[in-house]
Amino acid sequence: MVQLHRFSSRGLRHFWLYPLVALGVALGLIMGAPTRTQAFPWGDLLRQGIEVIRLSTISDRQEVALGQQINRELVGRKIRLYENPALTRYINRLGRQLAANSDRPNLPYRFQVVADRSINAFATMGGFVYVNTGLLRAADNEAQLASVLAHEIGHISSRHAVEQLRKAALEKGIATVAGLEDSRLVSLGVDLAINRPGSRQNELEADQKGLVMLKRSGYAPIAMVDFLKKLQAERSIPSFLSTHPATAARIIALQQAIDPATASQGEGLDGLAYKRQLLSLLES
Repeated sequence: MVQLHRFSSRGLRHFWLYPLVALGVALGLIMGAPTRTQAFPWGDLLRQGIEVIRLSTISDRQEVALGQQINRELVGRKIRLYENPALTRYINRLGRQLAANSDRPNLPYRFQVVADRSINAFATMGGFVYVNTGLLRAADNEAQLASVLAHEIGHISSRHAVEQLRKAALEKGIATVAGLEDSRLVSLGVDLAINRPGSRQNELEADQKGLVMLKRSGYAPIAMVDFLKKLQAERSIPSFLSTHPATAARIIALQQAIDPATASQGEGLDGLAYKRQLLSLLES
């Protein structure tokens, strides 16, 4: 049965608003582009503006779908997973415990271990988090590992990957009418996940959100500071920090947010228990 939809005055305002905003984006692209003798492709630019609006207002369902495509590309071509079901269960149990205390607890989070000795962890949109075996070994205790996962979940909570993709797509001119399934967007999302173009504000925000998650999940908050200090003292800059700006400023901001009287209160500081469990998982 065909249904007739009623348009309120508010709905009509919104109906006219989107084309106008899209036109504004298209005009912005024109003003920012080099001057050419040929005519501007008005139709293409207008459609591009509309698509960029879609990226900026992407739904959770769309974000997860795009994250799944990026994950398939990452696992298939860019990274090699560490195939150990027991270790994967451990990381997912820990990560989902933290994610349950995040701003976006209803995403279908997935935590995966990457077979790589470098110290690194990263995340992409839709709830996908990756942690290297090198980072698992570098952490002194479970609370430090939890602090890293919480930081990555903080990026997802703040939709940093979505915003980075939107900006990069606009700059490269590839956010076209092909939609969110465009292979160029997926490739760009893979590149952003691996190269981690961090900003000072994004890292500080992910730290603060991660700290809240860490405390809500029962872990000692000092672990986040301790791990950053540990990596900062490394002779060579670990991958985990190489694209993260202003590590010293992040440490100061975290210290200011933590009450010294309760900094070491919480679980996960038993280093011997962590190393014993970790080694059994990595060697099994």
